[in-house]
Amino acid sequence: MTGFALKVKTKSGQQILRNLSSNSTIQDLKNQLTTLGNIPINRLQVLNGFPPKVFDISNDNQLLSEAGLTSGDTIILEEKAVPPTTIETSSSNQSRHHVSENQLGCPGILMKRVVPADNSCLFTSIHFVLNGKIDESGSVAPLMRQMIAETISKDPDTFSEAMLGKPNLEYCKWILDDKSWGGAIELAVLSNYYGIEIAVVDTINAIINRFGEDQKYAHRVLLLFDGIHYDPLYLESLEGGDIQTIFPVDDDRILRDAEQLAQEAKSSRQFTDVNKFTLKCMICNVMMNGQVQAQQHAQSTGHTNFGEI
Repeated sequence: MTGFALKVKTKSGQQILRNLSSNSTIQDLKNQLTTLGNIPINRLQVLNGFPPKVFDISNDNQLLSEAGLTSGDTIILEEKAVPPTTIETSSSNQSRHHVSENQLGCPGILMKRVVPADNSCLFTSIHFVLNGKIDESGSVAPLMRQMIAETISKDPDTFSEAMLGKPNLEYCKWILDDKSWGGAIELAVLSNYYGIEIAVVDTINAIINRFGEDQKYAHRVLLLFDGIHYDPLYLESLEGGDIQTIFPVDDDRILRDAEQLAQEAKSSRQFTDVNKFTLKCMICNVMMNGQVQAQQHAQSTGHTNFGEI
């Protein structure tokens, strides 16, 4: 075992595992990680590589060398969402399962979960729909930004200046800045990276833009976009208990609910069309003209509730 070390990043920081070897098994690794992260062994999720991708730990007898792990590698340790068999509903504060394959006939209400307006609302929303909970550590957005920058920099032909609106490397530097907002380009990259369709309910035009639709992914998630801010959508069962944020792509019912939500939002003017109207911040009454001023005001104050004048 001498000389073999793995760097393990967790939400509480980075640690180093030294008591393994290239001849250790995946089971040995899982035994170490469950103790290190204080995570049940059946809820361990490991990512590695750059950009990080899910590392397969299903073959308990496979050697670490056979799995491709070598001394000095860095892995990221996360906790999977609570499986449905272990859900506790006695307290509203308990984590609730967010993926369901068999609720096509289950009545529920499509609702939004408001996330902070901190320039990273897109990334916070994506994390919520994928994991069923808000990222409290604040570590997810920087990781997503880094992954997006790496993806874009490695494919300058696809991500050309014409597509990005600025040189490739300049765009990569821009998206790494925590004051920069994610949009369609980031949604396309995230859809491809996570292998899931992302349906964005546009309340300005009362339409749904589906990223990854042509890839025939098995599942989809939904976000609400009001012209400036993204919030995640989830299904609240009328019977209480679990929420659902990941849906089978053949669940046409949830798309119809999303379309109705978009229509209702547009008819009640729950959007911010910053390209066409003079705007007023409904929080501090500051007047603005156009998208640039609205974005600058939102970034400097955190205010995202605008009214049309």
